[in-house]
Amino acid sequence: MQADRIRNLAIVAHIDHGKTTLIDSIFRAAQTFGGHAKTVERVMDSGALERERGITIRSKPCTVEWEGYLINIIDTPGHADFSGEVERILSTVDSVILIVDANEGPMPQTRYVLKHALSIGMRPLLFINKVDRDGADPQGALNSTFDLFFELGATDEQADFPVLYGSGLNGWAVNDLSNPDRSSMDDLFQAIVDYVPAPAVKADAPFLMQVSTLAWNEYVGRIGCGKILQGGVRRGETFLRTSTRWLSPDHDGDNWEITGTEAARVTQLWVTRGLERVEVEEITAGDIVWLTGPGEIDIGDTFSSPELEGHPLPPLAIEEPTVSMFFLVNSGPFSGREGQAITLRQLKARLEREMHVNVSLRMEDLGRPDGVKVSGRGELQLGILIEEMRREGMEFCVSKPEVITETRDGQLMEPWEQLIIDVPDEHQGIVFEKLAKRKGKVKNIENQARGLLRIEFEAPTRGLIGYRGEFLTDTRGLGIMSNCFIGYAPWAGELTGRSRGALVSLDTGEATAYQLENLQERGTLFIAPLEPVYNGMIVGENSRPSDMPCNPTKRKQQTNHRSATKELTTKLNVPRRMSLEKAMEWIENDELVEVTPQSVRLRKAVLDEQERRKAQRRTVA
Repeated sequence: MQADRIRNLAIVAHIDHGKTTLIDSIFRAAQTFGGHAKTVERVMDSGALERERGITIRSKPCTVEWEGYLINIIDTPGHADFSGEVERILSTVDSVILIVDANEGPMPQTRYVLKHALSIGMRPLLFINKVDRDGADPQGALNSTFDLFFELGATDEQADFPVLYGSGLNGWAVNDLSNPDRSSMDDLFQAIVDYVPAPAVKADAPFLMQVSTLAWNEYVGRIGCGKILQGGVRRGETFLRTSTRWLSPDHDGDNWEITGTEAARVTQLWVTRGLERVEVEEITAGDIVWLTGPGEIDIGDTFSSPELEGHPLPPLAIEEPTVSMFFLVNSGPFSGREGQAITLRQLKARLEREMHVNVSLRMEDLGRPDGVKVSGRGELQLGILIEEMRREGMEFCVSKPEVITETRDGQLMEPWEQLIIDVPDEHQGIVFEKLAKRKGKVKNIENQARGLLRIEFEAPTRGLIGYRGEFLTDTRGLGIMSNCFIGYAPWAGELTGRSRGALVSLDTGEATAYQLENLQERGTLFIAPLEPVYNGMIVGENSRPSDMPCNPTKRKQQTNHRSATKELTTKLNVPRRMSLEKAMEWIENDELVEVTPQSVRLRKAVLDEQERRKAQRRTVA
């Protein structure tokens, strides 16, 4: 395909604004799959976790053909924790389709992805989605988005964007809402062909491309993906892989250096057609391709012809992570019972493999004999990584998430986030109260005219860790919460921790109904009868601020001086089951979450009670 017949674009939006659903309709309209093919809803969300949670975690390319044009589309995540995927993908495409919900309008992640697209000179297309829903306000969404463009410093050319209205779910798009024909996506395809520029490439120049995405195959190793900027390459030809890195966290100008150069041979080439990778013998400028050959491939590497040696492309600029936690080897007495008890070496190897694919993750070896520090964009991103490792059969422990601070000009700085909350009027009081305790600052309040208030806050990231579940409880599940990292600001002061202590087991064995009936009067239980517990494991939440040692394995004395019907009156409350995310939010600094393929347990970092008391005395001293 000639470069002037190729269009490369990404679809970006806030979470749940309809990116993946729109791609389903694009596939149907372009007849990418045959009539006999069975397709599922949200076909781009191919991962098990993506389908379960209804979110996109990894960026994925796909291709459709329309009227002789080849359109490469990259589906990107909408959640702020996976924004690193969006940042590197923008270097591959020539434009973006910005999707905005006709009901909600621009949201925090809308601002984030639009800011990055505008900063590199892209001219986005605007698609206002869900215009056929009750309460939709397409004109209001358009006006708010137009204001956002100018607020972010868009040029006159960037602000002169085409607008399409439609429904990704029902599969239609129009450039004029007065158009009664709402049966096709032709207006969207035509806008892509007319407005998205063809790749600015040099077909006759030496081969050059930059890796923006990585994949892994057990047979061929690492696979690099990117857009060919000039020239082409055939299978079996020799090329250079050049690695670079930034010398400062500012990622500005020419402040970078070459870290290595190696010669490699192309072993396999693929292009994406539909959802599948198709192996080819030759690739040319303008297309988005997959290539394997070098033993090591990293994000931002430059692949080039030997005559371009010493002239690589600058490394990709990816913002640094803001939240960290420790991944530790499972040292509990139940280690190895429900999964693979990994060693520190195996833990590091798994995390290093993840970092080759996920550029926004960092791993630090701080010299601890039992674990390493892992940093990411947010607690959800780290939670997804933990869940993936857990499903691979691994057992390990993780600590409480903590924010990454910086010192600038002698002042302690911490990450802050923009928080937008849609909440019914009757629940606004508890939201203001809880966020005030978490150092949140009100920036704007807007009445949505349908019984909802939209409240905009700015709050420190550490104040929002653990708040989402509490927010849903406070608003009876009726509130909507969206947040996005906005930068570093001065330290907001100390925050109050958990208001209740833990019920900590003193013995190892099976929990008994006899003892749990007594313990439930002291707090909320996390376990049920006959569940195995061990010394130092947290079995419940105390009703008081301090921790309470207990013995949930205690059995009733076996004597004949008791009522024959005593056991019939035993009544136990349903235990509170802690999911992985809830457990990460609940624990304090001296506690850990033990993760296995079958269970999520809470425990003290130091299992023995006497040792915990000694450690506490040393800390106080």
